[in-house]
Amino acid sequence: MATSASQSDRSFWAFSSDDVLNQLGANRNGLTRVEAQKRLLRFGANLLKPKRKTDTPTLFLNQFRSPLVIILITAAILAFFLGEEINAGIILVIVVTSGLLGFWQERGASNAVQRLRAIIQLKVSVFRGGNPSDVPAEEVVPGDVILLSAGDVVPADCLILESKDLFVDEATLTGETYAAEKSVGLLPEETPISHRTNSLFMGTHVISGSARAVVVHTGQGTEFGKIAEHLRLRPPETEFEHGIKQFGYFLMIVTLVLVMAIFATSVYYKRPLLDSVLFSLALAVGLTPQLLPVIISINLSHGARRMAEQKVIVKRLASIENFGSMNILCSDKTGTLTEGIMHLHSFVGTEGNENEKVLLYAYLNSSYETGYKNPIDEAIRAHGYLDISAYHKLDEVPYDFIRKRLSILVSTGDGNMVISKGTLPNLFSICSQAETAGGIVNLTSLQEKLQVQLEDFNRRGFRVLGLAYRPYNTGSTITKEDEKGFTFLGFIIFNDPPKSGVADTIKKLKQQGISLKVISGDNRLVTAHIGEQVGLSTARILTGSELLRISDAALVRQANEVSLFAEIEPNQKQRIIVALKKSANVVGYIGDGINDAPALHAADVGISVDSAADVAKEAADIVLLEKDLGVLERGVREGRITFANTLKYVFMATSANFGNMFSMAGASLFLSFLPLLPKQILLTNLLTDLPEMTIATDSVDAELVETPRRWNIRFIRNFMITFGILSSLFDYLTFAILLFILHLSTDMFRTGWFIESVISASLVVLVIRSRRPFYKSRPSRYLLIAALVISVVTVIIPFTPMGGIFGFTPLSLVFLLLIGIIVVLYIAAAEVAKKVFYQRMRFKY
Repeated sequence: MATSASQSDRSFWAFSSDDVLNQLGANRNGLTRVEAQKRLLRFGANLLKPKRKTDTPTLFLNQFRSPLVIILITAAILAFFLGEEINAGIILVIVVTSGLLGFWQERGASNAVQRLRAIIQLKVSVFRGGNPSDVPAEEVVPGDVILLSAGDVVPADCLILESKDLFVDEATLTGETYAAEKSVGLLPEETPISHRTNSLFMGTHVISGSARAVVVHTGQGTEFGKIAEHLRLRPPETEFEHGIKQFGYFLMIVTLVLVMAIFATSVYYKRPLLDSVLFSLALAVGLTPQLLPVIISINLSHGARRMAEQKVIVKRLASIENFGSMNILCSDKTGTLTEGIMHLHSFVGTEGNENEKVLLYAYLNSSYETGYKNPIDEAIRAHGYLDISAYHKLDEVPYDFIRKRLSILVSTGDGNMVISKGTLPNLFSICSQAETAGGIVNLTSLQEKLQVQLEDFNRRGFRVLGLAYRPYNTGSTITKEDEKGFTFLGFIIFNDPPKSGVADTIKKLKQQGISLKVISGDNRLVTAHIGEQVGLSTARILTGSELLRISDAALVRQANEVSLFAEIEPNQKQRIIVALKKSANVVGYIGDGINDAPALHAADVGISVDSAADVAKEAADIVLLEKDLGVLERGVREGRITFANTLKYVFMATSANFGNMFSMAGASLFLSFLPLLPKQILLTNLLTDLPEMTIATDSVDAELVETPRRWNIRFIRNFMITFGILSSLFDYLTFAILLFILHLSTDMFRTGWFIESVISASLVVLVIRSRRPFYKSRPSRYLLIAALVISVVTVIIPFTPMGGIFGFTPLSLVFLLLIGIIVVLYIAAAEVAKKVFYQRMRFKY
């Protein structure tokens, strides 16, 4: 037997638990804290791949990985050796400066996101120094002894030391649909992974039962780690990610065509080859949205920080767009519409009167429960302390989502007894008789009366469970097969009232274009009662049994018309969500239970809560620190603000900047000289990028967050064509004035156009950032200051020594006034074009 010290492939499932513990240098009480720390340093973090370090030179070098930038740097170095030392040096300084800005912003964004994710990191119950304590999953090491129960994600490959009714979902590893039963044992070395019933594997999760296990392999040494590199598992690409990629491809094609045409023209006019190469490359850099990934990262991380202030933690940044685009939200009612804190309302016998025996047996069942933690048992225990010292727990059959009941074996002075608590249909199925005031009777004779009582409780919105018992004198252990021949004792009645203000929150969501659909496992009467209280339509309720009888095509139509789904089985949640998505909805799903993971994966936005089962949190894109629709509603607004600001950069990159570069390409066809030198193009690009870096802080008009918005490449393309052409028209007007009216020299022409290009590109940002007239929509202070400062700096540069280095020459006041008039006319024209554009498009971005 080899240890995980060498990440050996030896078959630990073929060895006894004592042998494995000896080889790992551990015991059943786990490791000491000191030893665990040593092993963490020795084996490394329990991760499939090392954490990305955001403060390393790698992140800085990544700013220069664009092929165009690499070619430009190479050409500049070549120019240096050909005698163009100053020009080459200037180009390199500008490129490095741009890289430093991107590096600084991206590092800050990445670090901020990592801090937010640390808030909701996965924890594991590990024995350290003989006592169980919660530690981050990535700190689990070989030799650790861990405790697992229903809902827990298995953090590493383990050998089971103890187990009780343990069932594990291994679909992520084996592809098996049904949960695998696990237990202590020895297996042949050649046993395939799907049959290793004494082992637990990283990435799987516990469906029911409990276990104590010793960690053997961690990180890349696990079975999942060995295949992870080959699988390259990635979450589905969001609509936003796909749109950004397509937009990037489109601009790259435009850039390539323009650059090739300009280079061919320069060669045709017999301009210096090196100047032509540098000019073409600098133009390509100006056209290419190099900062797009950085700007998106900055916007999304800034949005994630703002959402965190609203108690919404983003695990996957790209999901922010889907969060803002969401128009349907699916949720259970418990904890979302209701307080989520169960209150024990009453405990009644089969005749409808309060029954102390029901309370005692319920208290015994809940007090000795050790499996899946739930608010039902907490409510019973919190009702009041009862003296149960005369009873001792012997065994347990934990709750699971198939049986829907929990059975506890206890010893009493009169012998052993099994007490079972669960949903009524599932409990009735194991009962043959019932206890009344007059004695024990056949259950069948009472069932109709009990059903009437149950429906009465349900109509009043109460959650009802049943309680049953049976003598058990055949041993000190029980299994599921022993759940038969019970005597029904009575009802346990719970109250979970609607949250204060939840009806108003639902109205706010509706005003924001988000329809709430409740998917509940409770019966239709309870669900209808809550729906009425919070203002949801109860005209039609679709039940789980009805879902079994309708086709997928029919469900697509009906799911959009129904607000309440009741008596829904766990595997039906995913089907409802898929049906809603087929109607072109962007669907969000809030889930916190073990059985919610498939639905969370199926939704466009998987939303969980910090108190959720581990498997639900792992599957979610977004985690709420409070299970509250009010928190979610505020988070949606922040998500829409983030999306709107990201689109602003896209609009900016496709209007003034694109127009200027397109104008430059056109000018090079008829001018006998290069309209701007390569270093001047790069300086223009750098200066116009600076205001855009403040977009994440910009304010957003109210109408842009009132309804869901989606990525629309057609809209963006039309925007680029409209405002790009407008920008080029004013550039050509500038050319005509500078050349044919003012008859400026080459250097003065370049200076004049540089000033006009940078100022117009900086100020038009204030126009296109809003659908409103620019004077009716206030930009953020940082964006306004950046735009004004860059405009002033641009005018000053030609009058400084820096101007001479870049080949600029001072312009007279008259020339500057003429350029100012052109810029003012351009801003006014952009306002008119904006109004016409939005009227013609007839929809908002």
